[in-house]
Amino acid sequence: MSKIEVGCAPIAWVNDDMPSLGAETTYQQILSEVALAGYAGTEIGNKYPKDAQVLKHELDLRGIRIAAAWFSAFLTTGDFEEEKARFIEFRDYLHALGADCINIAEQGHSIQGMRDKSVFADKPSFTDEEWDRLARGLNELGDVAAEKGLRLAYHHHMGTGVQTTEEIDRLMAATDPSKVKLLLDVGHLKFSGEDPNYFVAKYLDRIGHVHLKDVREDVVARVKAEGMSFLDAILAGAFTVPGDGATDFKAILQPVVDSDYEGWFLVEAEQDPAIANPLEYALIARAYLREQLGV
Repeated sequence: MSKIEVGCAPIAWVNDDMPSLGAETTYQQILSEVALAGYAGTEIGNKYPKDAQVLKHELDLRGIRIAAAWFSAFLTTGDFEEEKARFIEFRDYLHALGADCINIAEQGHSIQGMRDKSVFADKPSFTDEEWDRLARGLNELGDVAAEKGLRLAYHHHMGTGVQTTEEIDRLMAATDPSKVKLLLDVGHLKFSGEDPNYFVAKYLDRIGHVHLKDVREDVVARVKAEGMSFLDAILAGAFTVPGDGATDFKAILQPVVDSDYEGWFLVEAEQDPAIANPLEYALIARAYLREQLGV
């Protein structure tokens, strides 16, 4: 049986791509409400202290820990040695916090933060040479992560060159399964129009981390029809938490629960906190995961 810990990301309280959302919220409040809602851990947010010792003290006070954190890579467009140096510094920070995983996403050519680009129509793609650079770089960074006992999980993401089924499959085929795991993000798959069940079935033994969010299908349809950006899609309410949408997470994730997966289920549904109270939605998701999946 799996050994699953359940966490909640800070992006519902303060948005990393749009820091103005929830800008008034302190990191102490985020950590306290994550603990209050019954979660075992969280991920790194832009409000969190850069000093690992300071942050770890605040986590310990609340009985929670850091599960993982996002790392923006520029392996297709940047200098690899510079990327590796940045990665090592970040790896050491996470190691000091006792984290399990680094969630890496290629940001070369990404439009996810550009409000003048359609998240669907303007989605970037990589050349064969860029694919090679990405795969080689990820394999090496996977080794670097493992030096400190961390696993590397690739985060497919809307508005990037690794978003669709074909692109995720290509990345998985081009990288070493012992070095590069898959971060399964149900919300991004649903948003893009992909089938999460396909990925669970094909990559069950390679899943290294799981992000849980649902989509509001009517909003996604409007995003497509109106050529909206990823950030405007968030503001329009494209994402919500498990238990507040139509997706049957039990049907998707029961195979993971029944497997020997050892890692996190991380609720990560970015919404405008002025509209969707973060604590309220964190509680909705926590109750849903207990009831439906027994985690």
